[in-house]
Amino acid sequence: MLFLIEFNVIQPDVGLIFWSAVIFVIFWLLMSKVAFKPIIAALKKRESDIQGSLDEAKRVRQEMQNLKAENEALLVQAREERAQILKEAKEAGNRIVEEAKTKSKEEAQKIVASTKEQIEHQKMAAITDLKNQVGAISLEIAEKVLRKELSGNSAQEAFVNDLVKEIKLN
Repeated sequence: MLFLIEFNVIQPDVGLIFWSAVIFVIFWLLMSKVAFKPIIAALKKRESDIQGSLDEAKRVRQEMQNLKAENEALLVQAREERAQILKEAKEAGNRIVEEAKTKSKEEAQKIVASTKEQIEHQKMAAITDLKNQVGAISLEIAEKVLRKELSGNSAQEAFVNDLVKEIKLN
């Protein structure tokens, strides 16, 4: 214990300084072999992991920008396609309307032609009927002329003229 009484921290001995320095150097060498290398390796690994994460984040950011650009390009393309589809649909609608108009005109022309043909047939039938009636009237006139025998030619002509005036055909 006597040794502790003479010990003064403020004014250390040369031996204490020497042994403290030797122990410190030995401790430092042991720590450099045992602790500093794993700590430095862990720090380097951490630094490389952080750098890798930063590089990965930069790559992902670039990839996101590329995807965004692609999405915008796809959106523009989709708008163009939509406009094209709408244009084609409008053209198809107009074409269908024109076809319907053409068909309706053709049907109207067919109906008009059919009606004209029916009118022509009815007209021909009426003319034929009229001719038949004129023929029948002529036969009646001839029959009446033959029945009535008059004394002279002029009397027969006057009788025929009177019968024709009575009938008056247009």
